[in-house]
Amino acid sequence: MSATLERATMVAPDISCGHCVATIQKAVGGLDGVSKVAASEQTKQVQVEFDPARVSLAQIEAMLDEEGYPVQK
Repeated sequence: MSATLERATMVAPDISCGHCVATIQKAVGGLDGVSKVAASEQTKQVQVEFDPARVSLAQIEAMLDEEGYPVQK
């Protein structure tokens, strides 16, 4: 694993329940290069730790959008 992991926190206002959290964690966590993902129903945030050599922040945001949780810009 690369030592150059990056962390990002994104706001996804449509997170409303435990099912949303589970869906996000499964989808984003399944991306190659994502080592950690934590979604919160309370804060509407998604925190991700990833290897930018393997996956981009744009790809992570696209996955969230595809799953129905667009990131607030």
